[in-house]
Amino acid sequence: MMRLKLPNGVTTSEQTRYLAGVIEKYGKEGCADVTTRQNWQIRGVTLPDVPEILEGLRSVGLTSLQSGMDNVRNPVGSPLAGIDPLEIVDTRPYTNLLSSYITNNSEGNLAITNLPRKWNVCVIGTHDLYEHPHINDLAYMPAEKDGKFGFNLLVGGFISPKRWGEALPLDAWVPGDDIIPVCKAVLEAFRDLGTRGNRQKTRMMWLIDELGMEAFRSEIEKRMPNGVLERAAAEDLIDKKWERRDYLGVHPQKQEGLSFVGLHVPVGRLQAADMFELARLADEYGSGELRLTVEQNIVLPNVKNEKVEALLAEPLLQKFSAHPSLLMKGLVACTGNQFCGQAIIETKARALQVTRDVEARVSVPRAVRMHWTGCPNSCAQVQVADIGFMGCLTKNSSGKIVEAADIFVGGRVGSDSHLTGVYKKAVPCEDLVPLVADLLVERFGAVPREREEDEE
Repeated sequence: MMRLKLPNGVTTSEQTRYLAGVIEKYGKEGCADVTTRQNWQIRGVTLPDVPEILEGLRSVGLTSLQSGMDNVRNPVGSPLAGIDPLEIVDTRPYTNLLSSYITNNSEGNLAITNLPRKWNVCVIGTHDLYEHPHINDLAYMPAEKDGKFGFNLLVGGFISPKRWGEALPLDAWVPGDDIIPVCKAVLEAFRDLGTRGNRQKTRMMWLIDELGMEAFRSEIEKRMPNGVLERAAAEDLIDKKWERRDYLGVHPQKQEGLSFVGLHVPVGRLQAADMFELARLADEYGSGELRLTVEQNIVLPNVKNEKVEALLAEPLLQKFSAHPSLLMKGLVACTGNQFCGQAIIETKARALQVTRDVEARVSVPRAVRMHWTGCPNSCAQVQVADIGFMGCLTKNSSGKIVEAADIFVGGRVGSDSHLTGVYKKAVPCEDLVPLVADLLVERFGAVPREREEDEE
């Protein structure tokens, strides 16, 4: 597997074609996944091919540098940056700056390549909080202070096998035209002071717990260029009562005469042929640009309004629908044991099949976000899902060891975010469909299909 750096999830048709060409040669092993950090992972890559692939990435303006292990992961921003009529700020300049600093303009930044553990950063651009600030180690929250635009800071959000916690206010504000020094200071404090032992206790929140927030803040302040870190603005610019908008489907841009079209990519999995077609659609109907989202979907921006109808009629949109069902649209799944050595269960195909089977039993009145992760590392972030599935093994009713899932219920994203815990442990995968159908009826207002048909 090769993971890229794709700040803000923005990519081009040329880059997409190149990646499609790479995976095409690997047959059924070759595919690509949209990740929960607005990023591409390409699969099937063989080691002898890597030097040539790296050279090809450079030729189209991509890099895989510092994208795994104990590094800063892909900087996340609004998938609608610069095109959303209601956005607070265009996040692209900020995520690009962060990525340039983190990788030293794709040359490698040795000062921050040996962190105690992986580290996530995001910049918030809308009231919708598409970027999930509460599970990032550093989140830039738009805020004005003394008439100047900048960001309040949240720190320490994370998900790990044994513990998960939401990001907390640092009581700090930085001006919008100078965001890198505080990122550097936070990373250096984490690098210098963070625990390096038991990897279950090495995320940055453990350091914050050990020092206390005020002491952690002073460690950052002393690493600032002038030894000063301003206190937070009184309020963020985020509307806490905002109802999160659905970006799937067709929506008007701030640019007159243009729309963006959000496409649902089932569990984020694409084949080479899909990527070649997406690149063609981006060129033919848009501006040659594609946006990846943390829900593993794709947005095509800059589509002329008069071309929307023709775009929606394209054959690829039968597979990557602009109008998926209410249960499919919120489906997220990690790689699973098809490709990942740490995954305990298969996730992607099973997530799709369980959802189809559940849809045959019940009808839901609204979207329900269901996340599947193959192991306790929770790459698919089951703790933020309405219903989450974390892979494990258990014995079934016949005493046979089978693939199973711990069930999580009640996670939330947005201003009232909540990381939830286990609702029911070790349910055999073969028993999930009736359990999920019952949960949807009890907790989410679903109606059994036979009753719905009777009422009609």
